[in-house]
Amino acid sequence: MKYWLMKSEPDVYSIADLRRDRTSLWDGVRNYQARNFMREMMPGDLVFFYHSNTKIPGIVGLMRVVETGISDPTQFNKNSKYYDQKSTVDAPRWQTVCVEFVEEFSNLISLDNLKQQFIDNELFLVRKGNRLSVIPISQDVANKILLMREVP
Repeated sequence: MKYWLMKSEPDVYSIADLRRDRTSLWDGVRNYQARNFMREMMPGDLVFFYHSNTKIPGIVGLMRVVETGISDPTQFNKNSKYYDQKSTVDAPRWQTVCVEFVEEFSNLISLDNLKQQFIDNELFLVRKGNRLSVIPISQDVANKILLMREVP
C-alpha cells in the first residue's frame, strides 16, 4: 500500500461532499506529472484529502483508492472546462481514479503546521512553488500525519 495526497478546492469538491457521496471519480486533473502519479495508484492505497485555495489550507481527511485506470470522462465532454480536443476514446490522454471516503479529521492539519513538521524533501507539499494536485507521500511521513490528526 502506498500513500498519496490529493488537493481540491472545498467550494469545488470538499471532504463533506465525498462523505455524502461515499465514492467519487477524481476527475479534471490536467497536469502530466499529477496524472502520472495517479497512474501509479493501486486499489487500497490511502490518500490524504487536502483543501486548497481556502482561508486555511490543509489536510482534512482520508480516502482510499478503489479503482484505477479509468479514462477521465471530462476530457471528452465539449462542455467541460477539462475538455481536451486531442484526446480520443481510443487514445485518452487523461486517466483518473475512483476514491472512497474513509475519515474526516476532527482537526484540520494546516499547511503552516505541515511546514513546521516537514522539510521539502520529506513532503513535496511544503516545497516552495509546488502546485501539483496529486503527490506521493512516504510511509514515514504518512505515519506522522496520521499521528498529527489526533492532536488538536
